[in-house]
Amino acid sequence: MADRTPKPFPWADQWPEIVDPRVRAAFAAVPRAAFVPEHLVRLADQDAPLPIGEGQTISQPFVIALMVQALELKPGDKVLEIGAGSGYQTAILCELTATEDEKPGARVYAIERFPSLAERAAARLARLGYAPHLRVGDGAYGWPEAAPFDAIIVSAAAPHIPRPLWEQLAEGGRMVLPFGEFDDNQQLLLIRKINGHMHVERLGGVRFVPMVSPLFDDPEQWAEL
Repeated sequence: MADRTPKPFPWADQWPEIVDPRVRAAFAAVPRAAFVPEHLVRLADQDAPLPIGEGQTISQPFVIALMVQALELKPGDKVLEIGAGSGYQTAILCELTATEDEKPGARVYAIERFPSLAERAAARLARLGYAPHLRVGDGAYGWPEAAPFDAIIVSAAAPHIPRPLWEQLAEGGRMVLPFGEFDDNQQLLLIRKINGHMHVERLGGVRFVPMVSPLFDDPEQWAEL
């Protein structure tokens, strides 16, 4: 696990909306500089997205914090991450779900579409002592053999809610994802499964890279809002 020696929290005065002390502690514990390309390390403490290759980005830290806070993660929760990217958000999830008797990451399942990003993310996470389950694949179909999940977090904008993700969400579970087909109309959604029904809360406008999958060509694979 990352070094827990107390250290300055780079965005402490900028995030009044992030009130969960566990979320703030996770961001203080995970060094963002370890997850950005070497030539961008000097920019790692900026609250801004940064390119990581393959046309993808490491998201703005505040947006990640907003998403993980909405998930209300507890130690021992099983979480599915769609779009591991650099592995930075994955490390945050490992921190928030870690228990005393398991390796940090034992309950985190992360899917990344690009093999090169997945390989680099796995190496970075291992160096910091995290051990999530990480594989290359189409995140829209989820990870059915590991379901159900207490929480699902999606790091790319979906034009429709993938039915497999909805079906893999446990009763009482929470899913956060950017929703919208175009950059200028994306909304961050918090979806709860309550008695098998979808309860949706809109958390505000965002801008994410699009989620790419043949699943979106088949309306039967969409879960209706």
